[in-house]
Amino acid sequence: MAMTPARVHLRPTMLSDLDFVVTVEQDAANLPFITAWERTQHEGAIRFPDARHFIVELDGQRAGFVILQGCRNPHRSVELKRIVLGPKGQGLGRACVRLLKKMAFTQLGAHRFWLDVKGLNLRAQQLYLSEGFVEEGRLRECVKVQGADGYDALIVMSMLDREYQARLALGEELA
Repeated sequence: MAMTPARVHLRPTMLSDLDFVVTVEQDAANLPFITAWERTQHEGAIRFPDARHFIVELDGQRAGFVILQGCRNPHRSVELKRIVLGPKGQGLGRACVRLLKKMAFTQLGAHRFWLDVKGLNLRAQQLYLSEGFVEEGRLRECVKVQGADGYDALIVMSMLDREYQARLALGEELA
């Protein structure tokens, strides 16, 4: 089911949202795919001028959060540090990624918008590829798998401003 962009909104996270942020981050459906932060790390991201911490709202209700870093990076390289959502399989992730790309390239003036995704998170990898991100490389066995003996890779992916502009011209991006 395609999520209409009008139903999804990003608003700055407030300190009063942090209980929600920690709860959705600690959800068993999300923990295998992220490296959870302490509450104080989220507080820092809210206050740090180089970061943007947003609550994802779906029809006016909190549905997750996202964090951007490098918003003042002199190389214009903005990182999608974290995207954590409650509802799954409804197109919310795709709607968020599209809003974040638009923000990175139009509001933050990014030359490069990048992220890393765990190797086991195949669903997210497919989403990012389908949204125009290009795999740049893999950091092999660099993160411990939570609750297991093994390690997982991090896959670095990015999109450049000219690639975003080409997608925009083809009608593949939010205008």
